[in-house]
Amino acid sequence: MSEKKHRVSRRQFLNYTLTGVGGFMAAGMLMPMVRFALDPVLRPAEEQDLVQVVKVDEITEEPQRFDFKIKQVDAWHESEETKSAWVYKSGDKITALSPVCKHLGCTVGWNNDPANPNQFFCPCHFGRYEKDGTNIKGTPPIGPLDVYQHVVKDGYLFLGKAKPRGEA
Repeated sequence: MSEKKHRVSRRQFLNYTLTGVGGFMAAGMLMPMVRFALDPVLRPAEEQDLVQVVKVDEITEEPQRFDFKIKQVDAWHESEETKSAWVYKSGDKITALSPVCKHLGCTVGWNNDPANPNQFFCPCHFGRYEKDGTNIKGTPPIGPLDVYQHVVKDGYLFLGKAKPRGEA
């Protein structure tokens, strides 16, 4: 084979060199922008602090809805979000359930369906739950209501994050 077939012309050399340098410079400018855009995704999730909700003395055996606010961070924006919980006692045991229906995310209410007393009821698609939050077979919800992590301290109930029944 002759050397002439393997030689690179000046035009090809300049083309390869300028393409490589241009690509290197473009990557140098784009990488900080990509990192800036992906930073919220790459940041580790912050654990939600427990929030004081109600005095333990005010909790009854009938589920009551309590609203509370949590601090939320979305990317670089910090805000306060209002959350709700259905809280009740069974003896000394306190249960705090999320009001978010597992079917389509509507808000469930306690004892608000005259045809089905003493149950949680979702008016969107007629989903029903027992008092303990388990879904009733034959209704749309695919699983039980989420349960809030909770702690009793100094006579007050503190709630954390709502988790599916198996994780709480």
